[in-house]
Formats: sequence, C-alpha cells, structure tokens
Amino acid sequence: MQDNEIFADAFNYYLYNGEQVIKPEQLRPLDTTQIVLPYGSGEQSVPEQRYRDVLKMATAMTDDHAAYLLLGIEDQSEIHNAMPVKNMFYDAGQYVKQVESAAKSHRAAGDKPETSADFLSGFYKTDKLLPVITLTMYFGADEWNAPRDLHSMLAADESILGFVNNYHIHLIAPADIADEDFAKFHTELNLALKYVKYSKNKNKLSCMLQEDAAYRKVSRKTADMLNIVTNSNLNYVGGKESVDMCEAIEGIKNDAREEGRVEGREEGVLKTLVDLVKDGILTLADAAKRANMSVSEFEVKSGLKA
Repeated sequence: MQDNEIFADAFNYYLYNGEQVIKPEQLRPLDTTQIVLPYGSGEQSVPEQRYRDVLKMATAMTDDHAAYLLLGIEDQSEIHNAMPVKNMFYDAGQYVKQVESAAKSHRAAGDKPETSADFLSGFYKTDKLLPVITLTMYFGADEWNAPRDLHSMLAADESILGFVNNYHIHLIAPADIADEDFAKFHTELNLALKYVKYSKNKNKLSCMLQEDAAYRKVSRKTADMLNIVTNSNLNYVGGKESVDMCEAIEGIKNDAREEGRVEGREEGVLKTLVDLVKDGILTLADAAKRANMSVSEFEVKSGLKA
C-alpha cells in the first residue's frame, strides 16, 4: 500500500467513487511515527512511540480547487474488534501534531499572540488544520463483523450516547464490494481484492481466473501479497516480474475437484444411511455413529427425527 499508484487508487475509489482525483505524483510520504504520553506508574508521563502503516500528504484537485489532505492507511489481514479506537487514536495524534507544529512555527517566527486564547494554545485563531482521513484496508474474505464505529463499542443507552462524539471507521473490505464495482479500481488492487473476496470459494475462484484475462499477467508483488494473505499456496516460477495466476492456481483447482468428489461421496453415504433408517434396518443412533456425527447433527443433515 506504500506504492503511490495503489495508495491513490484506494482513496479515489473510497472518496471519489473511482474518479481519478488524487494523482500518484501528488502524494508525498510522511513520517509514520507518533509520540503518545500515557500515564505510567506514579502518574508519570512516559513517552511511547506508535507507528502507522502508511501516511501521505495528498493534493486533491476538484473544480480547479486544491484540497490538501493527510491520508493514512491501516492494513488488516485479520478482523480487529477495536478498529474505531485504534484509528481514532492515530487521527487525534495527527491533529495534535499539527497544533504543536503551528505553535512551534509561531515561536520560531517571533509572532506575538493577539489574544489570551492565542497565547494559551499556541494555535492562533487564523491557523487551520489539514483534514486527516484514515482508511482501513481489510485483506480478508470474511465479512467485517467487528464494530465500525465507536458507539458500537460502548456500554451505554441512547440517552448517554447522544452526548458521546461518535467515530466511524472508513473501511474497504472485499466482501462489501459488488462485482461490478471492482472496475472502479484502476490498478491491480482491482484483481487483488476480487481474488481475496473469492479466495475461500475455490470453484468460483478458479472460474474467475479463467474468465478474466487480466489474471494471466499479474505483478510478482501482487501475487506474493495474495499468496501470503490468503494462504493460497500458489505455485509459480521465481525470478519473473509477472505471474500467470491461472497456472499458479492449478493446485487450488485440483483441491476444488477433490473437495467436490469428497462432498459427493459424503452425500451418497448420508443418503444410504437415511434409507437404512427409513427401512428400519438401522436406528438413528447407529446411523449417526456410522456417519461420524452426533445424533442431533445427523438429524439436521438428514431431516430425520428420533
């Protein structure tokens, strides 16, 4: 996600519905280190470093107007139940950093505060902050079933929640993306997220790779990433800059065929056991034992009742 083209593609999809507003050449990497001062033992403030995944300064041009933004990305290969708090912390840290930078700039320039408010905060009334937007990129096939806002994490009723500022995460999750919307990505992020979405459905994945010619030549970087986050065990020749995913997926296709054969055999065995129970040859308990199931599980799968 540090690649400027990929980074811009993600935010253009999320913020501008795929319109190419943020240009890769208009992105500038920033220091991802943040300093926090939590209270330690004896109420002593102990500085602690935290690191964001990716942070860049962006210039977005809309209607000949330049909007300057601080854009961050947090990568997740697993679902994170406290993502609203995690991202809120990072965003707040960036705003604190901007306020401190403004105060430092005024001191260095010898500016005299015009009001007591200017003096107390070091942040003058004429100062402005750059918007901070953090986007969570989830590279998992499952639905994101964790909280998407701060209120969902709080043990409070509506009368209290009305006084608590909410914080929503900005999330790109493959399972949320309709198939027709993948075309709104203009880089290999399109292929990567689509692959992740169907990575647990081997038959669907195999058909998709056969039908989409773009998967015949995927960058090694993308192939390596997919191999890691989906545990696909892709088999491709090292040293090449591009990968034919159709060839690399051959092992998965074989797995899919084997799974189909196993499922077919299991269905055949279950049908035979059901017939034996109906004919009075086996009891329900005996049939369940032969199917390596509990009686209740056999009842559900067979439709029979004791």
